[in-house]
Parts: sequence; structure tokens; C-alpha cells
Amino acid sequence: MKKKLPQALYAYNKKQSGMPDIKVVTEVAGRICSLPVETGGSVADGDDIAFVEAMKMEIPVASPAAGTLKSILVKIDDVVAEGQAVAVIET
Repeated sequence: MKKKLPQALYAYNKKQSGMPDIKVVTEVAGRICSLPVETGGSVADGDDIAFVEAMKMEIPVASPAAGTLKSILVKIDDVVAEGQAVAVIET
């Protein structure tokens, strides 16, 4: 016998159609010094989403996939940790 889920849980647990959102993470700790793409902009695989200043160098944070930049999770001069998400791409 199948247990019936409440409507809110059912909607939450249903498999969503479409591609999932992808988080863009930085590989280095440092300070965000540039955000060349605006929210809603199109990005290709490998496009630079942000630049992190670390050890007096500007290290690019590249898009792992093509899509639309859904949100930017940081702002200029924010300090970020290695592995921190800086943006979300909708594929």
C-alpha cells in the first residue's frame, strides 16, 4: 500500500523538469575584485564570472557550463573562502 503524502510534501518531492542550477565556486581564498557579468547575462562554458585577488594576483573564476547567470552571491570587496559559491547559473 502506497502512503499518500500531503500536497506540500508531494510538490517538494516531485522530480523537477529541466536542468538543475549550477553553483560557481572559487578555487582560491581572497577578495572579490571584479564581477564582469551581470545577473541575467548569458555565459558560455569557461567564461569568467568573477576575479579573486589573492597574493597580489587576479585569479579568474570561470563558468563550469553555458547558461544564464541566475544570481551573484558576492559583491566587490567581499572576502571569499576556497570552495565558496560566488554565483548560480541556470542551464
